Amino acid sequence: MAVDAARSDEGFTSATATRVMVAACRAAGLDGNGAELIRLGENALFRLVSVPVIVRVARGREWLSTARKEVAVSRWLVGEGFSAARIVEDLEQPLLIDGYPVTFWHQIVEGGRKPDYGELGAVLRDLHTLTIPAGLELPRFQPFDKQELRIDRAQIPEDDRSFLRKRWRELQDRYAELRFETARGPVHGDAHVQNLMVDDRGQVILIDFEAFCYDHPEWDLMVTAVEHHSLGWQSDEQYADFVSAYGRDLYDWPGYETLRGLQEFGMTTWLMQNIRENERAAAEYCRRIAALRDDAAPRDWLPW
Repeated sequence: MAVDAARSDEGFTSATATRVMVAACRAAGLDGNGAELIRLGENALFRLVSVPVIVRVARGREWLSTARKEVAVSRWLVGEGFSAARIVEDLEQPLLIDGYPVTFWHQIVEGGRKPDYGELGAVLRDLHTLTIPAGLELPRFQPFDKQELRIDRAQIPEDDRSFLRKRWRELQDRYAELRFETARGPVHGDAHVQNLMVDDRGQVILIDFEAFCYDHPEWDLMVTAVEHHSLGWQSDEQYADFVSAYGRDLYDWPGYETLRGLQEFGMTTWLMQNIRENERAAAEYCRRIAALRDDAAPRDWLPW
């Protein structure tokens, strides 16, 4: 299908994502009418009402290779018997609609509880023991791959943009000095507890393979470590459950502070993409950017 590159650069809004979702469903022989927008972040996620399918619309053509990777990773994990989100197998995907990659996923019927941090630690422990098969090409973890694009496109004050570009360069210098002591392997790349779901049979399922890569396991441990030690989003007991299940506390590693800076920067630039869509997002972005300007300031950030 022909790509309208100009549309990809106009801004990824809920209206644009809805239009693309409806067109993609039509191309796939599905009914997109009445679909519910359940999340607008790095992707737009829609829940169809006609069939138990989730439609993911990515932000532009530059995410096409990522969408292809997500499909391949899902097929591999499911083939390994790993509890993971499943693509809709009888559809050709990803589709490219007006320059926006679109994928289709089986809806997970949630049970009566949320996953806990001990389960997250156990899932990551098991994931990191898997061997990536020949033929599955995965990138290295790229902490900077989307940041420049986000900074260039975001509708933020120019002073913020200048600060973020300066911080981006500083973090690149710190990243270049990191020394890992672990072997590389499969890494989820965005391993927070919200990327687990518990279905109606009580099965814990890993979702969202956008950042999946082949690299050091520290990248998966940094998310929960930063959320606890820097942001205070988990209790001491919850974090202890995570560490006990996985078998390691990243806070004890000399590279933790560099990873903390990368994680907080990514959390801020991710949120700022939607400040024109949501007043709460705009307010939270202001809170986060103010904290980034002072490394010693408390991180009273709200989970998003």
